[in-house]
Amino acid sequence: MIRRDEHRRQAAPTGQLRRLRAERDQAVGIEGVDGRGRPLDGDDAARDSRVVRPVRRRRRGLKRVIVVGLLLVLAVIVVGGVLLWQRASAFNAKVSSAPATSAALFGPLGGRERVNVLFIGFPGEAKHGGPHLADSLNILSIDPITDTTTLVPIPRDLWIQGLPELPRGGKVNEVFAVGWQKGGEDEAGRAEAAVLSAVTGLKIDHWLAIDFIGFSKLVDAVGGVDVVNPRAFKYTWSTENFLAHHWTGGAFARGRMHLTGKRALSYSRSRYTSVVSESSDFARSVRQQRVLEALRLKVGPGGFGSLGPALALMDAAEGRLRTDLSAVDLFLLSSHIEADRRIPLTDAFGLRADRNSRGQYILMPAGATRLGDYAPLRAYLATELAKPIPTPRPSATTTATP
Repeated sequence: MIRRDEHRRQAAPTGQLRRLRAERDQAVGIEGVDGRGRPLDGDDAARDSRVVRPVRRRRRGLKRVIVVGLLLVLAVIVVGGVLLWQRASAFNAKVSSAPATSAALFGPLGGRERVNVLFIGFPGEAKHGGPHLADSLNILSIDPITDTTTLVPIPRDLWIQGLPELPRGGKVNEVFAVGWQKGGEDEAGRAEAAVLSAVTGLKIDHWLAIDFIGFSKLVDAVGGVDVVNPRAFKYTWSTENFLAHHWTGGAFARGRMHLTGKRALSYSRSRYTSVVSESSDFARSVRQQRVLEALRLKVGPGGFGSLGPALALMDAAEGRLRTDLSAVDLFLLSSHIEADRRIPLTDAFGLRADRNSRGQYILMPAGATRLGDYAPLRAYLATELAKPIPTPRPSATTTATP
């Protein structure tokens, strides 16, 4: 009797043995057989299928694929970001006096005071006459509170008197050339910004200068631009041809037109035209703004879709652009290129025509009692800037009439 009980105890499966058998049954169930190797069918197969979970294994496999895919995307973004930063840093080193990590505009553009940036266009080549005379001067004044931009075009004939940057006096476009002779591009930009700060009463925070070839290359880099020209006009480049009505430069038709870099430059610079209203520095600044806004549209609103055009612009601008803003700041500034308003400065608005002691045609502030008196000009600009911007805002596709 004792031996039989011992035999039963030995034959009875232990807890560990039962677990091993269960694991074996689950494993072999995947093959469609029971724990003894017999095929499963009917209810047995259905019952054992509850033990085996192949769907869960497939889900685990899918999760692995997703995780690996996300890691690959992250790696591409990181590597791409590093390469893009290296490209931007190299560009920054060639065009800017500011470090690549600078974000000087980040705080001010979110503040409460106006941010004023001076845009300078100059020939850069002797064939255009005075290679470093400023051909166009425009102050971009940004109001961060209302997120609006006002363009203040400065005529080249504005007379400068009593300022250290131009000790003998002269036209405002000469300041850039004198500064260039003293200390190159950076000194030229600094000097022009300092003079216009004193003259206008607007604290000019930063400056950007580009030559004619650079401007043309920017347009060509994006495949040209499309602008709407509100009125047809012909043009020439010399005073003699202008007085004789010999329009040897060419013509621009009314309506939408596509401009290559060379044509965009002529459109922006034309001063001697067959239409009186298109022959002023103010009209030129409006046309320049049309081209800049069209260029901005070609680049796009940002994101990956804009990287290609943006990189092309960087390549085009190298060696042709100089600024005290970093590449990061140029990106921040790009969204404010489109002007909501333009303040005219002509011999009928804020300025008056006169002659200096050498008989040169000059412009000086209306109401000024002497050369070097800029208080009336500062008052005029302060009054105009304080006015609310009209709604809807004027578009650069049409010529604003002073």
